[in-house]
Amino acid sequence: MIIDLANLGIAAKAIVQTFDLAEIDLDGESVRLIGPLVFNGEIQRTERKGHLSGAVEGDVSIDCTRCLEPIERHLMLPFRAIFVDPGDEEVKADVEISDEALDESIVAGGRIDLAEVVREQVLLAMPEQAFCREGCRGLCPKCGSNLNLIDCKCADDEIDPRWAALKNLK
Repeated sequence: MIIDLANLGIAAKAIVQTFDLAEIDLDGESVRLIGPLVFNGEIQRTERKGHLSGAVEGDVSIDCTRCLEPIERHLMLPFRAIFVDPGDEEVKADVEISDEALDESIVAGGRIDLAEVVREQVLLAMPEQAFCREGCRGLCPKCGSNLNLIDCKCADDEIDPRWAALKNLK
């Protein structure tokens, strides 16, 4: 869904949009969509800026950082975003940027791609590390077995030859 800033009015316009898996491009990302994402919110134009607020809801799958097993999560992501057409921005040589201006996004051609906004919110909500459970044991560094499922027979007592001399100290 494309929203044209020029066509927005002062009155808030409600938006309910469902995005299928093919509409949100997550190729190359650590998160995968399990089902459709639903955006429910509103947009309005005030002071030559588009103010979008609402929430994204849906189910995603990410891999456990330790054992690589898939983890399913339900997302409910409320957010607010401000969009500015580059033609509406004041051009000055030296300008101090306010805290509010840091939250603004420039939209080329005055058009907001709602699918891209939803994609961005999903990626921002993903943790750097995700674990399938608190005590996840991960993968064996030698054979690659999932240590949550089996106890592999790889030797743990093998010593790095650079540290072997320390074994004889008492």
